[in-house]
Amino acid sequence: MTTLELDVARDVARDDATLRRFLHGLPGVDQVGAQDRAAALATRSIKTTAKAWAIDTAISMIDLTTLEGADTPGKVRSLCAKAARPDPSEVSTPAVAAVCVYPDLVETAVHALRGSGVAVASVATAFPSGRASLATKLHDVRDAVAAGAAEIDMVIDRGAFLAGRYLQVFEEIVAVRAECGVAHLKVILETGELATLDNVRRASWLALLAGGDFIKTSTGKVSPAAQPPVALVMLEAVRDFAARTGESRGVKLAGGIRSAKDAVRYLVLVNETVGERWLTPGLFRFGASSLLNDLLQQRHKLATGAYDGADYVSVD
Repeated sequence: MTTLELDVARDVARDDATLRRFLHGLPGVDQVGAQDRAAALATRSIKTTAKAWAIDTAISMIDLTTLEGADTPGKVRSLCAKAARPDPSEVSTPAVAAVCVYPDLVETAVHALRGSGVAVASVATAFPSGRASLATKLHDVRDAVAAGAAEIDMVIDRGAFLAGRYLQVFEEIVAVRAECGVAHLKVILETGELATLDNVRRASWLALLAGGDFIKTSTGKVSPAAQPPVALVMLEAVRDFAARTGESRGVKLAGGIRSAKDAVRYLVLVNETVGERWLTPGLFRFGASSLLNDLLQQRHKLATGAYDGADYVSVD
């Protein structure tokens, strides 16, 4: 696929049949090959000095998240304090990238994080189902942006995508992108519902063509969520998109990533697939709630040589 063909695809995205031909013309994913490649990279070992760097890098890439019906302003303020100072006893510990909350709690998070450098992200567009009218979805986004959200995590309508209504999904992303203004847009594919890696590749390209700043694996509400072969396919999509357009877009992995070991393995996958340039919060994120605790414990273990008790880190 040439740059000219990509430009044409953007121009004719208003036509459902042409968009479908474009997406189904993408190279198919070798599922066995993707699984083997991801498994092989997971066996890579790194030196202690590199591990220390990887742990700090992973911490700086976290979108510390709480998306529960029982969330309260107090819980969000506590999470924000942890986001800005993950380990109050060790000032060299980096802050996380963002705190992610529901739209009605954005204002609380913005006030709590003022001056910290930590961004406020908000889910929107009828999260997690994505089943609502476009007007409702856009109102959701406007509310979050007006409250101060610097990042919006939207969900695509998986039903529309799986039914082949690609233009509908494309146009919704474009509309949400317009409502975001200067806020960054992360497009959640909910890969656990897409069934095949070919669909993951098509959905990734669709989101990128429509203007998503990041493509994101999942809401964290559906199993399976983030998985190495899926991450590999999404990373390949942003790599190929950048090669053809010169535009670098990010990837966010969310759902089920709880251990420092898993986080480091994903950083290896990023480095080997898209390169060192993507090892920055501007282009790679982890959406997580409990991952930070294990990273902090592993960080302290590297510094002291001993594991901490369960009460070393706060319970999220």
